[in-house]
Amino acid sequence: MSTEKVHDTEKGSIEDYREEHHVDLANNVNARIQNPLHGIPKAKLMAQVEQFAREKGMEEQLPYLRKGALLAQNPKDFENIPELDEEDRAVIRREVTHKWSQPKDMYKTVIICSIAAAVQGWDQEGSNGANLSFPDEFGISDDASNPDASKNEWLIGLINSGPYIGAALIGCWLTDPLNILFGRRGTIFICGIFCTLTVIGSACAQTWPQLLVCRLLLGIGMGAKASTVPVFAAENTPASIRGGLVMSWQLWTAFGIFLGVSANLALADIGKIAWRLQLGSAFLPAIPLVLFIYSCPESPRWYMKKGRYHDAYNSLKRLRNSELQAAKDLYYVHRQLEEEFAIIKGSNYFSRFFELFTIPRVRRATLASFVVMIAQQMCGINIIAFYSSSIFVEAGYTEKQALLASFGFGLVNFVFAFPAVWTIDTFGRRNLLLFTFPNMAWTLLCAGLCFLIPSGNSARVPLIALFIFIFDAFYSPGEGPVPFTYSAEVFPLTHREMGMSWAVATCLFWAAILSMTFPRMLGALGPEGSFGFYAGLNVLAFFLIFFLLPETKQRTLEELDYVFAVPTSKHIAYQGGTFLPFWIKKWIFWQRDAELKPLYNFDEVESITVFEKGAGH
Repeated sequence: MSTEKVHDTEKGSIEDYREEHHVDLANNVNARIQNPLHGIPKAKLMAQVEQFAREKGMEEQLPYLRKGALLAQNPKDFENIPELDEEDRAVIRREVTHKWSQPKDMYKTVIICSIAAAVQGWDQEGSNGANLSFPDEFGISDDASNPDASKNEWLIGLINSGPYIGAALIGCWLTDPLNILFGRRGTIFICGIFCTLTVIGSACAQTWPQLLVCRLLLGIGMGAKASTVPVFAAENTPASIRGGLVMSWQLWTAFGIFLGVSANLALADIGKIAWRLQLGSAFLPAIPLVLFIYSCPESPRWYMKKGRYHDAYNSLKRLRNSELQAAKDLYYVHRQLEEEFAIIKGSNYFSRFFELFTIPRVRRATLASFVVMIAQQMCGINIIAFYSSSIFVEAGYTEKQALLASFGFGLVNFVFAFPAVWTIDTFGRRNLLLFTFPNMAWTLLCAGLCFLIPSGNSARVPLIALFIFIFDAFYSPGEGPVPFTYSAEVFPLTHREMGMSWAVATCLFWAAILSMTFPRMLGALGPEGSFGFYAGLNVLAFFLIFFLLPETKQRTLEELDYVFAVPTSKHIAYQGGTFLPFWIKKWIFWQRDAELKPLYNFDEVESITVFEKGAGH
C-alpha cells in the first residue's frame, strides 16, 4: 500500500506535526536523527496503530502492537509506560543487560551466514596454492627463462581474477532481481549451487580457457552471495549487536581463507593433480549452505517490502526474545518505511540504479560504501591473500615453506578478526579504520623494504614474514570486517539490494584489477616497489575515510536515513574544521578539557538502540 493511501486512511493524521518537525531525508542540514514516532500524541498514535492492524489483518496482535508502538516511540522511558506490565519491563531490561542473549533462530541465521562467508574465503584462496603448479600444467609458466613470461603473467592474472570479473560485471548486478524474485534465502540457495558446481568444474578443466570460464561462472555465485548475505544478516539482527553479528561475514570469510590455505598445504604433496584438488575442495562448505539455508527465518524487512506483514511478524517472533519486541520492530520499521517510500521511489531496476547517484541521501551512502570498499583493495591485503605463496617463494622460501607461511598468514587473518566482534559496536566502524590504516601503511612498507636485504642474509625471510603477519593483524579487526558490515547497513530498504550490489561490485571489480595486474607489477617493480606502491595507497585511503565516512554504530537501519541526509560538504567541513582541531588539542597538546561539538543533533531522538554520547563520530 502506498504511503499516500495509508495517510489518507489513518485517523488522526500527523501531517500538521510533520510540517512543523519533519526532517528532510534529501537535505538534512540540521542533522537531527528523528524517530518517526517522536512527539505524536498518545491518542493519535493508538488510532494509527489500530488502523494499521485493520489494514494488515493483524487485529489479534493489536495488544502487542499498541505496547510495541509506545515502546518504539520512547524506548528509554519504558519504566514509565503504564501499558507495560512487569514482565514486559523485565524483557526490555534484559535486552540491555544481556544483549548477546538471543533466540536460537537468530544464531542459526548467523551460523548459516558464516558458512556462506567461509565458502567465499575458500573459493578465493584455492588459487593461491594452485598458482604454483597450474601454469606449468597448461604451458603458461611465468618463469623468467620462458620467452613468453610477460604475456603469461597477464594470463595467470586473468585466470586468478576470473571470479572477481564475473562477480563485478554480472553476479553483483543479479542481486536485485534475484532478491525480488526469490527473497534473501532463495538467492543464497542459488548462489550455493553455483559455488558447488563451478569449483568442481575448475578441478576438471583440461585447458586454461576452460579453467577461466569456470572461474568466471564461480564469480556469478560469489558476487550475488556477497551482496545478499550481509544484508540478510543485517536485516535479521537487532541494532545493539548488529555490527558484531554482521561482521561475522568477514570473520568467517577469514576462516574460509584459513581453511583454504590449510587445504592447499595438506594437498601440496599429492603430485600433478594437487592444484585440481586445491581448487575443487572449496565445494565442501557449500553443501551445508545449500541444505540448511531454508531452515532460517526469511528477512522480516523483505517480507514487509512485499506487503507480507503476517510473514514478517512470524519471522520477527523467531528472531526476537519476546512478542513485544517483535511487535515493536514491526511497527517501527513500518512507519519508517512510509517515510522512506514517500521520498525515495525506487520503481524499477534501472531507476534504482540511477537513483544511487541522483537522490542526495542515497548518493551519500553510495559514496561512503564506494570509499570503504575500494579501500579494502587499496590497503594491499589481497596482493598477499591471492599471491602469498608466490611472494614467499620470491622471498626465498621453497614451495612447501611458502605454503606453510601462507598457512600462518591465514591463521593470523582469522584470529585477529575476533576483536572486531566486540569493538565494532563500541569503538565504532570509522574509528577502527582510522586506527588501522596508518599501521597497515608502515608495516607494508617495511615488508617491502626487507626485500632489499641481501638474499644470503638469514634475517631476510623471517623479517619479510614478520611484517606481513603484523600487517595482517592490523587488517583483520579493521578494514577486514568493516566494509561489508558498513555497506549492508547504509542504504535505505528501497535501494538496499541495488546499493549492496554497487558496493560489492566496487570491491570485487578492483579485486579483479589487483589480481590481474599484480603478477605483472611484481615482475616490473619487484616486491619492494609493489609493496611500497600499496603502502602509499593506504595513506590515501586514510584521508578518504577521514573526510567521507560517517559513523554508523548502534543506529537502527532506519535511523541511518537521517545520518546520511547530512550533506557531504557539511560532514567534510565538520571533520576538518571541528573534529581535527579537537583531536589535536586533546591528543597532541594534551588539553584534556577540550570539548567536541557533536555533528548530529540527538535532542529530538529517542533511539531504538542504546544511546551513546558521541555515537555520531
